[in-house]
Amino acid sequence: MFLVSMFSMLMRPVLSLLVFGTLALPALALPAPMSDDELTEKSDLVALVRVLSVTCTSAAKDPKTGQILPGYLAKLQVLDVKKGDAKRGDDVLVTWRTVPKGAAGPWAVAYYPGEEVRTHLTKRSGGVTYASTWWNAKGEPQKEPETTDLPVQIGYTSGIRGRPSTP
Repeated sequence: MFLVSMFSMLMRPVLSLLVFGTLALPALALPAPMSDDELTEKSDLVALVRVLSVTCTSAAKDPKTGQILPGYLAKLQVLDVKKGDAKRGDDVLVTWRTVPKGAAGPWAVAYYPGEEVRTHLTKRSGGVTYASTWWNAKGEPQKEPETTDLPVQIGYTSGIRGRPSTP
């Protein structure tokens, strides 16, 4: 009985901290990932692609964190199509913007030069570029990227070996 009483006394502050500590935290939950069927249904293009290049197209200061957040345009070569108008060998363009460090969730789906990956994309207004359908729209790479270092200066491009990079 003595041990139970001691355990209870020791655990009370810990339980209070856990209960009241979690009430004070902001909600950081991610929305649920979409199933493969949902992703396919909501996507305009579902394809295996090779990332040829990634260009930094913008850099904007986040008003909340003050961090500079680059925007990107990736050129993807279609290797195989499961759904969509693109054909094998076509190039498609995908845009995304990075999210602040420390933000909850992998909201931005990044593409890296040289990787080959199955992805789910939706057309942006105007139909010239695409964006990832959801935060889990990109599968595991079937071929690893040559680099995961992306340019952070506007106008700079990182490409696969054998293709020129800029400034």
